[in-house]
Order: sequence, then C-alpha cells, then structure tokens
Amino acid sequence: MQTTSHSDTVNQKIIKPAKLGWFDDILLLGIMAVLAGCGLIYEYLLSHYAGRILGALEAAIYTMIGLMIVSMGVGALAARKIRCAYTGFAILELSVALCASLAILITAAVIGFGQQLPLIIAQTLGLPSDQLPNGGFIATLQQLSEYLPYFWGVLLGLMVGMEIPLIARVRQSLSDEHLQHNAGTIYGADYIGAGAGAAIWVGFMLAIDIQLAAALTASFNLLAGFLFIWRYWPKIRHAKILLAGHFTASGVLVLLALHGPAWEQTFNNLLYKDNVVYAKATRFQQLTFTERLRGNGLGPVHSLYINGRLQFSSSDEHIYHSFLVHPTLAASARHSNVLIIGGGDGLGLAQVLKWQPEHVTLMDLDEELVRLFKSADSDMPAHLHQVLMSLNQNSLNDPRVRLIYDDAFNGVDRLLKAQEKFDAIIVDLPDPSHPDLNKVYSDSFYLKLKELMSRDAAVTVQSTSPYHAPKAFISVANTLESVGFKVEQYHHNVPSFGEWGWTIATLTGKGAKARLSQIQALPIDDQWLTPELMHAAFAFPGNFYNDKHTIKANTLGSSQLYQYHQQAWLENQ
Repeated sequence: MQTTSHSDTVNQKIIKPAKLGWFDDILLLGIMAVLAGCGLIYEYLLSHYAGRILGALEAAIYTMIGLMIVSMGVGALAARKIRCAYTGFAILELSVALCASLAILITAAVIGFGQQLPLIIAQTLGLPSDQLPNGGFIATLQQLSEYLPYFWGVLLGLMVGMEIPLIARVRQSLSDEHLQHNAGTIYGADYIGAGAGAAIWVGFMLAIDIQLAAALTASFNLLAGFLFIWRYWPKIRHAKILLAGHFTASGVLVLLALHGPAWEQTFNNLLYKDNVVYAKATRFQQLTFTERLRGNGLGPVHSLYINGRLQFSSSDEHIYHSFLVHPTLAASARHSNVLIIGGGDGLGLAQVLKWQPEHVTLMDLDEELVRLFKSADSDMPAHLHQVLMSLNQNSLNDPRVRLIYDDAFNGVDRLLKAQEKFDAIIVDLPDPSHPDLNKVYSDSFYLKLKELMSRDAAVTVQSTSPYHAPKAFISVANTLESVGFKVEQYHHNVPSFGEWGWTIATLTGKGAKARLSQIQALPIDDQWLTPELMHAAFAFPGNFYNDKHTIKANTLGSSQLYQYHQQAWLENQ
C-alpha cells in the first residue's frame, strides 16, 4: 500500500492553486462585459459613418459587421502568440482606445483631402475648372480612401478578438478551480455586455456626434486598462511605461471629445463643392446644408444633403414638388383632407396648402429634421433659418397642419385604427436605398394606403429616376397594380437630379391621366407647372415599357425594389 509522507502533504499544500478572490472575479468579468459593449459600439460607429457621411450602400454596413466578426475570430487565434497575458492585455486596451478614437477622424481627413486634391493641384498649376486632374493616382487615392472604414474595422476586430482569450488566461493563472466554467462565465459576461452596448447605442449614442461617441466609448477601454494595471501591477512588464501611455491617451481622448466633432465636421465639409453652413446629426440621419454664392445680383443657392445624398436644391425644388403635388390634387375629386407621408422639410406641404385644404396630416420619422424647418435651432445661422422659412412658406406652422412623428409603415396603422379617410395621399419618401425603406414601397404598405383613401382619391408616390433606374421605377407601378390600383406614371427633368419620375394611382372611375387630360387650367398659381407640361409628362419613349411584364412587384420581405435600385445606381456610378 502506497503511503504519503508529511513532507509530501506539505508540498501538495504549497502547490495547490489559490482560490480566485471574489474581487478579482468581479473585476475581470466586469471588464469583459464593458469591453464587449465597446466592441459592439465600434462596429456600429464605423458602419454608421460609412452610411451617413459617405452615402455608402447599405450592404457596406453588413460587410463591416461581417469583417469585424471574422477579424475577431482571427484575433482570438492570434492571442495565443502573446506570451504574457497581463502585459498583453494592458497594451491591447491602450491600442484599442487610441485606434478607435482616431479612426473616424483620420478617415474623414483622408477622404476630405482626397476630394480636394484635384482642386488644390488645379489652383497650383493654374488649370481651368473643366480640366481638374481626376484620373490616375488621384482617382486611385479617392477610391482607396473609401475603404478606410473597413481597414479600421479589421484592425479593431483583430484587437477586440484578443480580449476574451487574454482575460481567460488571466483568470486561469489566478485560480485553477472551476476551470470548466471559465469559458462559459466569460462568454456570458461578453454577451450581456454586448447587449448593454447595443442598448446604449440605440438609446444614447445615436443622438450625439459620431466622433464624440467614439471618444466616449474609447474612454471605457482606457478605464479598463487603468483598473487592470492598478490591480495587477506586479505581474505587468513595463507597467510604468504603460501607465504613462494610458495617461497620455487620456489627454488625447479629452482633446478629441472637446474638439474632435468640430475637426471631423471640417473634414466632412470638404466632400461638398459648396460651402457647408450648417450640419446636424439627428437620431436617424446626418443633415448637411450648403450654400453657393452666385453673384451678379443672383441670390445664393442652398441645398440639403441627407447622409451625403442631395435632398433638394433651392434653385429647383419647386419643380420637383410641383410635379409631386399638383397632379395628385388635380386628379382628386376633393382636397379637404390630405395626407403627406415624408416631406418633413415642409416644401411639398407648401404646395398642398395652395389648394386650401381644411386639414393636412404630415407624417415623418425624424422630429429633429422637421423642427429645423419649423423653428430654428439655437446654433443654426439666422440667415439659413430665414431661407428655410421662405422656401417652405412657414407651412409647418400652419394651424391646419397636424404633425405625426412615426415610421411610415407602422404610423399609418394609427390612422387606420382611427378610421380616417383622405381625399389625396402624397408619398414623398427617400429612394429605396436601404432595406428598411423597401417595406414602404411594398404591396403591404400600399394596401394600407388603399384603406385610407376615399374612393375618388388619388395617391402619388415618389418613384426615383426612370432614366437611371427604369426597373425600380416600373416596379413601383407594378406593385401598386398588384394590389388593385389603376396606375399611371409620369416624369420631368429636375436639373439637380436629372430625369425624375412619379407614380400616380386611383381606385375607382377614370385613371389619373384621363382625369388630368380634361384640365385646361390649374386652379392654383404655380411658377413652373402648366397643364401642357403636366399632360406631356405622361409620355415615355416607345420602348420604355417593353419589359414591364418581366419586372417583379415588390412584395413585403422580398427586397425586390431595393435590389433593382441598388443594381441600377451601381451601374450608373
């Protein structure tokens, strides 16, 4: 029988692993949860920047998230090469904080410089404005700069992916007890932290400047690094140098939080040919107002860009809104109660009010956008506020107007529950360039509108460009036809956008085109639209609808219209 000596017993007690203290356990798991939330926010920040500032395709958002997830997996594998988990983790948090806080600012600077480089070279060499050097390495630089958000996504993904393995090794080195629960406990903290990060993003960070959000998030990485260095100082190599690095990075973050948003906006403004006079990030989108001085006694031209895409120009917005509104109301038997979906700038509403309706309901998702066109923000230039009030004729403050702030797809349900009926409906929503927008061009949405309409009412839908995106344009008509509407389409040139199109539909009686053909004079005064222009707008080239039967309607969940739209604009770009 084998016996155990007293000395063996003593040795076993000496080498027996120490029990992990509750403070260390809570600290490590808390750090892991916080870092998981930060990692998720970084995914959203970079995706958000690409979508808002660059006007990137929505597919880019999913590409960013996919790249970061793959990079995190690679980072988790690479963490095995780090010899000292304690030192490695302290260095890692310092690196993540610096990269994450500077990524958007550096990207904005590079992209802005790339856009301005042709102009700088032309001015230096005295080249005329029609001979800007836009090819060669300059074009390559501009194209590569648009991939910078992906570079940062991959880099941050690699570093974030190292965090869990390093924390696990630290926990393991402190105690070998209950190691069978090590991975599960850490991943549990990771998932909970990621959920908290998503809630913070939606509830708070969507409403603040994106550079400020990056600096605030990075500060938690630094805080985690400070706590880690403080608690495990003896186990960290070069702890004093790393501590100094954390203090230096703290100064950088304070500087970025105070001045970073203004610097970022300055770089973003370089993307616009005209002078940016006001910019604001709302909960849902980035708004940028520009001004172009013309001289020779001509007033300046003001434009609004949403997420980098032109929304309107003061030089020709009246053309677009005249064709959107007046055929609709002229084709409707009555004009007492009108519904506008979208159009939060009040420009279409101003045209509707010319018809002297008794009530107008305007539904828009972005309350902050509407407020800018209704009453000026304290930081908005006074002259810009006056311009906006003049453009929309102060229509949003008209007592006949009811404002509803809601998503269009779900918001119309409130009107249906109240059993409301409208004499005309105008749908002035952005192009279906986002999967979420696809649903408000779907058969299900048009069925809802059908229930809201009086039997002799008309509805008009903004339908993108029949020249640049003919399949998307025709798909809107096919979708309305699929739910029982009588449908016609029309188009006109809007200089800022090119050839643009609308779809008009009725439920009973004559179609809209037949109704409008009887009109010889409009009952309202419009500086652009005449009955002749309105009638001619329904004419298309002889072969335009040859493939109409092959173009699919946009059923809810199919993303068919979104795909048509994306394919068309990609080809045109």
